[in-house]
Amino acid sequence: MSTEDLAEALRRALRDAGAPGADAPVEMLPDAGLAHSHLRLSGSGLLARLPKQSQMDLSAKDNIAYEAACFERAAASGHTPHLHGVLSPSALLPRGALLVEEIVGRPARLPGDLPSVATALAAIHALPVPSPAERAPLLDPSDPLTLLREEIGRQAEHLDGAGLSTGTRKAVERTRAAFAECCERTDRPPRRLITFDAHPGNFVIRAGDGVAILVDLEKARYSYPPLDLAHATLYTSTTWDLASSAVLEIDDVLAFYRDWLANTADDAAWRGWLVPLRAAMWLWSVTWCAKWRAQSGLASRAGVDGEDWSGERSDPELIAHVRDRVDDFLSPSGVERVTDELDRLTDLGL
Repeated sequence: MSTEDLAEALRRALRDAGAPGADAPVEMLPDAGLAHSHLRLSGSGLLARLPKQSQMDLSAKDNIAYEAACFERAAASGHTPHLHGVLSPSALLPRGALLVEEIVGRPARLPGDLPSVATALAAIHALPVPSPAERAPLLDPSDPLTLLREEIGRQAEHLDGAGLSTGTRKAVERTRAAFAECCERTDRPPRRLITFDAHPGNFVIRAGDGVAILVDLEKARYSYPPLDLAHATLYTSTTWDLASSAVLEIDDVLAFYRDWLANTADDAAWRGWLVPLRAAMWLWSVTWCAKWRAQSGLASRAGVDGEDWSGERSDPELIAHVRDRVDDFLSPSGVERVTDELDRLTDLGL
């Protein structure tokens, strides 16, 4: 669908639903993500988030409900946009749309904004966890580590076709083996609401008060907060988005963890888990890179349900940027950078 057709479809869907911003001019924003298109409803203070696919591999109906639940669950933290409306999938918008508060501000700048990011994540992680019966539709596995290991395993099926060097493949498999041992532990840290997508490019530093707002919520789950901490500070995250790109020093990472722990009531509960879960988040990221490399060149799938990483769904400039990042993260130097950091953090007792 062309930009003009997409904007017109949104206008008609808003009017049909009597939704907020129905009479506002529609402005297409630059294509900056693989999972959504964003359109501004000018003058209304709202953005429309239109899924391109489901990263959760859900039907269009279940996907939009899942994304809405992510915004609703995190809202009380004060560090996410407010959800103002849901447009269910329809003939006009086959994947539906969310209407969310537009956060006016600037991209996160690292390492200077890391304390604000730590505060935002601590606020999300501090939210009360609902009873098990009230956690759906968000993922709430009986053992979050087992689920994560399975996800990594499915993505790792693409490693053989990813063109990795022998040394790189050995480093990935060595880290997978260590994580498998971690999964055999009988103890577990506390479970919290986590975003599972806390890379710095998903934060906006709000104009006026400098508060960090996490604006992209679609993969939240009940799991372990150190996964978010890793996603906020790993090399595979901090260099993902051009607007916030930075290479952190080890002292920056240590300061970030200290800031988060200072805002966490049960800081002792995370001892012995920060580095293993950091390694697990890196494994998830690099195996996703292998999967994307394998699938991005495929033709876009027919229909509107499920996951689809075809490069046909996004602007060619965005796809070129993602390919550059994936190539870097899977390169011997990219892998060595992260594994060396993990070794250093282990030696420092993090």
